Amino acid sequence: MTDAIERALREAAHSLPADPPPDLDTEAAAAASLIDVAYARHDTPVGTLVLAATARGLVRVSYADDEGAVAATLAQLARGVSPRVLAAPRRLDEARRELDEYFAGARRRFELRVDWRLTHGFGRRILRSTARIPYGSVSTYAQVAAEAGSPRGFRAAGNALGSNPLPIIVPCHRVLRAGGALGGYTGGTGRKLALLTIEGFEA
Repeated sequence: MTDAIERALREAAHSLPADPPPDLDTEAAAAASLIDVAYARHDTPVGTLVLAATARGLVRVSYADDEGAVAATLAQLARGVSPRVLAAPRRLDEARRELDEYFAGARRRFELRVDWRLTHGFGRRILRSTARIPYGSVSTYAQVAAEAGSPRGFRAAGNALGSNPLPIIVPCHRVLRAGGALGGYTGGTGRKLALLTIEGFEA
């Protein structure tokens, strides 16, 4: 049984982002610890998200605007984490619940464990600094760069935030340009403004 599951996972990895084979028992695969990355799609007020988790915690959140975006996310996970990526929505139940509470205005802080392995060096320090910005508050690129140890690294901070693998959970939408302009956002400025509006911020 385990050998058959491993073979199916290897074959699926070569054709990401195809759905798993219909005869593959994903629960058995999970129980046998043969899934390194579990993912699920989740509908929210700002669009469909792809959520992915490892044994360490949530590793990826991405906006799934089309199948190409989904494919790119799954390919990134296969390259950066493990090719054993499989749809296993039950493994993402806690993340989906916390996100639903956030969008309903009932959650101000995420309590999910996070797997930081898709971040590195200065970029990771920027994102950890960003993760500490409180709900309903905002910061600037220069401020998060200074908190990460490089006061002049605001451009590098912008690059790190633009490649944030965990938007919403690591709230890069709370980082604005000096003077209060929205600045860029991986999901588009419309989503950035929507997330800030949920938190009571008025641009």
